[in-house]
Amino acid sequence: MSPFVVKAIQLLLSLSFLIILHELGHFIPARIFKTRVEKFFLFFDVKFALFQKKIGETTYGIGWLPLGGYVKISGMIDESMDTEQLQQPAQPWEFRSKPAWQRLIIMLGGVTVNLILGFLIYMMILFVWGKNTLYSEALPLGLAPSPIAQEIGFQLGDQIQTVDGEVLDNVLDINKYLFLRSVENVTVKHADGRTERLSIPENFGKQMFESGELIPFYPLYPAVLDSVIPGSKAFNAGLQSDDKIISINGHAVQNWTDFQNQMTSESSEIIFVYERNNVKDTLQITTDDQGKLGVYSKTSSIQYTNVKLSLSASITEGFSYGYWTLHDYIAQFKYIFTQKGASQLGGFGAIGNMFPSTWNWKGFWASTALISIILAFMNILPIPALDGGHVMFLVYEIVSGKKPNDKFMEYAQMFGFFLLLAIVLYANGNDLYRLLFN
Repeated sequence: MSPFVVKAIQLLLSLSFLIILHELGHFIPARIFKTRVEKFFLFFDVKFALFQKKIGETTYGIGWLPLGGYVKISGMIDESMDTEQLQQPAQPWEFRSKPAWQRLIIMLGGVTVNLILGFLIYMMILFVWGKNTLYSEALPLGLAPSPIAQEIGFQLGDQIQTVDGEVLDNVLDINKYLFLRSVENVTVKHADGRTERLSIPENFGKQMFESGELIPFYPLYPAVLDSVIPGSKAFNAGLQSDDKIISINGHAVQNWTDFQNQMTSESSEIIFVYERNNVKDTLQITTDDQGKLGVYSKTSSIQYTNVKLSLSASITEGFSYGYWTLHDYIAQFKYIFTQKGASQLGGFGAIGNMFPSTWNWKGFWASTALISIILAFMNILPIPALDGGHVMFLVYEIVSGKKPNDKFMEYAQMFGFFLLLAIVLYANGNDLYRLLFN
């Protein structure tokens, strides 16, 4: 089965699961408050439905357009734009007849379910699979900083000790911390053994975004060959997998970054000193027309350590992980309103690429948890046609004591619908553009 099909199946399964639970978040409080629910649909049934069955007062079904789902609640102006019943006197089972606080709970139900679900999935993942850790000691060669990181004092071979006094479970999370969180200082151990505490500029995340250096730290890999392309210059000269490069034209090579730097600065005639099975030897190689040898680095020397967690620890750490996932998503949301950020907005293609290309339950649930939290945040935005739009008008009603008139709500709903449609088309257009031209 191709990776595309595997991702597509995972995306459809995940969205179906999340949509049903989201709509249940509206359905259940509506029924508790004795509000009639006319329809409960997975996907949209424009013109026709793939399946539908009426049970009691509610028609349950599956639509053919997989862009979401909905519950149609009596006496409510929603995406169905069905205002005919609003011309009739209000009935006690209708949404509009219920107290504002009950209507607010009904509208917040879907977002609440998505948020809680995301947190619960993270807790489950940590309990079942544990957490993978990568402390600084697992990267003996340290990290390679990008130019923007070097400007504030980071050096080649640095080992991250603490971030605002906290030891990171995964040292590579330093990239995420610097971009999305308010980091004040980072304590590092330089390659020469000195320990230094570096102050981080308040706007460093913005600098990262504008410079395009969103990953300012990469692990330093040893200068060991993982593979040699058959027929390449390196292959024909005799280099093999697991060979360790010692020097290039007399310049010592300590890591793969040194190797790359020397390769860009040397001529096409290169003398290698390498080590194989604890024996050193020398080779002279001429690079190809593009200055390449045809070798890849060995990165498997970096190993994550899996730590099993108790149920209580899984709950605590899962909640923390969910909180910071939500925090980080909100923190990066502001970049969408920039030209560069808007160009990176993605639709279903981008969401589908979040899933692993081969079936992996841990990867599936991790992606589902992230999407659930994203859906919770996106749905609470104060845009008419979203839950957040209804919540905004309900809060106004509770505070002012005045209910917006039906005609205003109808126009607001229509505006929100077309705004969301434009965003969906733009986001999926970005996916198509990247597919065709990248």
